[in-house]
Amino acid sequence: MDAREIRNSYLAFLEERGHTVIERAPLVPRGDTSTLFNGSGMQSLLPYLLGETHPDGERLTDSQPCVRAQDIDDVGDNRHTTFFEMLGNWSLGDYFKEEQIRGFFTFLVDIVGLDPSRLSVTCFIGDEEYGIPRDTEAAGIWQQVFAERGITAEVAVIGSQADGDARGVRPGERIFFYDGGENWWSRGGSLAGTPIGDPCGPDSEVFYDFGPEFQDPSYGLAHPASDGGQFMEIGNQVFMQYRRLPDGSFEELARRNVDFGGGLERIAAASIGSDDVFRISLLWPIIQTLEELTGRRYDDETASMRIIADHLRGATFLAVDGVRPSNKEQGYVMRRLLRRAIRLALSLGLSENFFATVVPVIADLYAADYPEVAASRDEVIAVLVKEENAFRRTLEGGLLALGEYSGSTLTGADVFRLSDTHGFPKELSVEEARRLGIDVDDAWEAGFAEALEEQRARSRGATRLGAAGLPHA
Repeated sequence: MDAREIRNSYLAFLEERGHTVIERAPLVPRGDTSTLFNGSGMQSLLPYLLGETHPDGERLTDSQPCVRAQDIDDVGDNRHTTFFEMLGNWSLGDYFKEEQIRGFFTFLVDIVGLDPSRLSVTCFIGDEEYGIPRDTEAAGIWQQVFAERGITAEVAVIGSQADGDARGVRPGERIFFYDGGENWWSRGGSLAGTPIGDPCGPDSEVFYDFGPEFQDPSYGLAHPASDGGQFMEIGNQVFMQYRRLPDGSFEELARRNVDFGGGLERIAAASIGSDDVFRISLLWPIIQTLEELTGRRYDDETASMRIIADHLRGATFLAVDGVRPSNKEQGYVMRRLLRRAIRLALSLGLSENFFATVVPVIADLYAADYPEVAASRDEVIAVLVKEENAFRRTLEGGLLALGEYSGSTLTGADVFRLSDTHGFPKELSVEEARRLGIDVDDAWEAGFAEALEEQRARSRGATRLGAAGLPHA
């Protein structure tokens, strides 16, 4: 089952179970300036999870395109992307743990076709200080659904990620209890940080096990919360069943919600037995196009091709949602994605423009399921090609100037000079310097800010002189 089939089957599966398929939210949040982009399916639904009544009822589902710019430095490995789709379903005071766990398990095993013996799950370990018990209810449901498939699921009490790195997984273990750092949801990011009055609760994550041969031993022993590679998270079920009181304690909610999010790309990767999300049907055609354009193999240029494919896919969807390259906020992130892609393409020998070839491939992967992509296809291509043309003119000069720092240390003032003189983005200067083996001052950001302020002070001084009535030519 390819990624597109998984997305559409998921929505149909939930619709058959009484959920309303709602429209996706735009990548730029409406009326929310706390983040630049929608980074999850629940972000736009937060008012309803906090108690408002949703016009489409108590059972909702969608597939939400997301951008997480904070992951940009992780792109290049086998599972991180700045752009991804989040499959979501929500119960607003309707069903709870039993129906959610059974439903997602059924979807993964009976619809997607995953081997249930390769699934592992996590639950909240409980917290004595706050009087919140271990989530034995969720664990018990998981044991039952595994048993119904003839699989014995032993329970392991892990605690922290560090505990798991030292302990690892033992034969037969399939259900793992972790602390609030792994299996508690709140807007504050932790149990202790839960804001007063907010709903919150334990969550239960689902992982696909690729096998011990995929574990990087430098991360310690394999367990679900490890970043070592054997396990990959493919979905998370948040059970909002508590609220924090003014005295810092927690009470049970009368109306309990379910918030589920599953990574489409990761589920699709698991469905083909690959730990590389770039081999799925929504990304591999982009990689193949890059191979054709460069004459190089993905296996030899893996990280560069992953970054180019991810960044152009993200920029394409940003353009569809009306974002345009600029030097501020969302436009700045978009510009950074595009310029990183161009710079890495140059390292692959692509010295000529290539957006006009790659962007249509990306758009056509989504046009059938996202009408807005089909409607804006030509405009989006034109926007991205224009940015490529503009940056090509500054790239060569900036790279030549950067090369002059070989054998020395690049300071914040140097980074500012490259930006001010050559239009070279500060992050790109630092990334490229490190790629070329040029030392970068650890305090470069502070030095950049200081140089920028000095320039602004000079500009203010010049403005005051101009306003003093000096004669004009």
